[in-house]
Amino acid sequence: MGTHYQICVSGAAKGPSAELGHKLAAEVGAAIAKAGHSLMTGATTGLPSEAARGYKKAGGKMSLGLSPAATKVEHVLKYRLPVEDYDAILYTGLHYGGRDALLINSADAVISIGGRLGTLHEFTIAAETHTPIGILEGAGGISLQIEGLLKLLPNAKPELVIFEADPDELIAKITKLLDKLHAHYRDIYN
Repeated sequence: MGTHYQICVSGAAKGPSAELGHKLAAEVGAAIAKAGHSLMTGATTGLPSEAARGYKKAGGKMSLGLSPAATKVEHVLKYRLPVEDYDAILYTGLHYGGRDALLINSADAVISIGGRLGTLHEFTIAAETHTPIGILEGAGGISLQIEGLLKLLPNAKPELVIFEADPDELIAKITKLLDKLHAHYRDIYN
């Protein structure tokens, strides 16, 4: 099948960019499935949920949500987060900040769509850990500020950030970048 990576989708749970980006999120989820990768999200509403739905609809094999909650009951009743469209949910008990760090550090790459504070947090963790980031353009939000932020952040690596408006093309470019970065470890990712 080729290389298999864990791709995280990060994006707004609600707000204008969640409304603008819902179709893009479903399409990028489907693109991740078609590429044969696993999907990871923060198991939240909005764009991550749409990505998980698109992923499963396209026949994706493994969708994993990382919840800020400690239990399924807390996930559903306290945080009011979805459980559908995930093959498994890891209940981290780390709240949003800790969950974000675990999520990004567990991913081979991050796809960012629109977004607000949480998406910005996940972007900065990815930038700091030199995790490749794909910015799916077209949903507004914090994603519009990323190019400017890259100029301000001295340890960010702009060559690890890909901007693209087409979901399939973005996943193809991210896969190519990951293949290049992990060329010496190809058999680990097959």
